[in-house]
Amino acid sequence: MTDEIERIARAYRGYEEENLATKRWSLANRGNRAALDERQRTIRKMLTANGWVPLGSRRVLEVGCGTGAELARLLEFGAEPQRFVGVDLLAERVDAAKAAFPALDLRVANAEKLEFSDGEFDLVVAMTLFSSIRDTDMAHNVAAEIQRVLRPGGAVLWYDFRYDNPRNPNVHGMNEPAIRSLFPGLSGPLTAVTLLPPLARRLGPLTRALYPVLASAPPLRTHLVGLLFKIPSPAGGRARERGVR
Repeated sequence: MTDEIERIARAYRGYEEENLATKRWSLANRGNRAALDERQRTIRKMLTANGWVPLGSRRVLEVGCGTGAELARLLEFGAEPQRFVGVDLLAERVDAAKAAFPALDLRVANAEKLEFSDGEFDLVVAMTLFSSIRDTDMAHNVAAEIQRVLRPGGAVLWYDFRYDNPRNPNVHGMNEPAIRSLFPGLSGPLTAVTLLPPLARRLGPLTRALYPVLASAPPLRTHLVGLLFKIPSPAGGRARERGVR
């Protein structure tokens, strides 16, 4: 897997250099802000519908936490920061995350082998993670570890591209069948969100009016978001009833 890890590292370093030069993902852009607001509203609705707002003392892990911003945004849902953990392959990204969010537990790790106990987390966050893993074996290894550290009844918070990007060979789309194949032990609906980013960024002062209109067209929604729950096994349920952990 060394080649795949090195490819991912090169790709993310390239993204960061490009973003520093172009500010492509800056939230000063109204389209980027509208997409983020839409996603946060959708996630809040999903969590609320399942009785998970406030998050409270639930233990949360983000795999591929980058510079920590997405994990930190979950604090908006009434979480305790000391219950949050983030892991990422790149030490420089983790260092930046620690500087920006010192209250969070952020670590360098390869998610193919996580250093956590079985069932340790209530929620595992995978945001634009699997679209960046081109190697099938690595993707299945990471998915297996996520399922291992997720408690029965816990959930994966998923957000990722559903389309290939012809201009970026380092990513690939994750449609619903691909997601289900990675997580056969998880269940839950997936919703298409996020207006095609290059289009959203060009809306300028008309963003408030045009974003919801354009985003109502399903083909223009480029990502899937969902809460995928780990279904407790019947044997596990009987064991808990007997007081066995």
